Amino acid sequence: MTVPARPALAVIPARGGSKRVPRKNVREMAGRPLISYTIEAALGSGVFARVVVSTDDEEIARIGRACGADVPFLRAASLADDVTPVSAATADALGRLDPDGTVFADVAQLMANCPLRTAADVRESHAAFLGSGAPAQISVARYGWQNPWWALTRDAAGRIQPLFADRLQQRSQDLPELFCPTGAIWWAISEALRTRGTYHVEGRTAWELPWDRAIDIDTEDDWRLAEGLLSAARQEATRGR
Repeated sequence: MTVPARPALAVIPARGGSKRVPRKNVREMAGRPLISYTIEAALGSGVFARVVVSTDDEEIARIGRACGADVPFLRAASLADDVTPVSAATADALGRLDPDGTVFADVAQLMANCPLRTAADVRESHAAFLGSGAPAQISVARYGWQNPWWALTRDAAGRIQPLFADRLQQRSQDLPELFCPTGAIWWAISEALRTRGTYHVEGRTAWELPWDRAIDIDTEDDWRLAEGLLSAARQEATRGR
C-alpha cells in the first residue's frame, strides 16, 4: 500500500453486542459480511496509511482480517457497551497505534453499519476535509419528505404537541434546510481527537452524502432498505457494462 503524503488512519468500530440487529456486523448482506463493504471502501479509497477494525469480538476480528483490514488488538469490554460513545473506541485505537502522535496526521471513523458509502465518497470527503482547515468533519444527509420542522410528540392519551410550534404553519420551501448526521465518514485531525476524545469539537464542518449512501443500519427495516438499495445498485452496474 502506498502511504499518502499526509498519513491518515481509518478506524472501523464494530462491536459484537449489537442488540436491535444481532451480530449485524458479520451478518451477510447480499452474500457478504456487512463489515466487508466498509473495509472495501476504506482500502479502495487510497487515502489511508492503515485501515484498522476496532472490535471486542473474535469472529469480527477474523472476518476483518480476511477482508484485508488490520486487527492488531481486541478492545476492552468497557469500550464496547451500549453507553460508551463510539468516538471513545476510535480515540482508544489512535492512542494504541500512535501513542506519541508522530505517525498519523488525521483519523477517520467509518462505521461498519453504513455499507453504502463508496471509496469515491471517502476520497471526496477527505479532500473536503483537508480543504476546509477544520479540526473535524462529520458526514450528514439532508432530510427528505419527512420534514423535521413539523415534528410532533404524542403522549399516552394520544394528544400531540409540535416541537417547533412557530414553524408548523410555514411552507416547507420557506424553512431552513436541516441535515442528519450519518456515521459513514467522520474525519478529525489526530491531535483534536486525541485531546477531546470526540469528533464533536468546536469548528467542525459537515460533508453531505446523498441519502441512499448515508443509511445507518440500526433496525431490521434499515437492513431491508439498505439491502434493496445495494441490489438495485448492482443491477444498474450490470446493465451499464
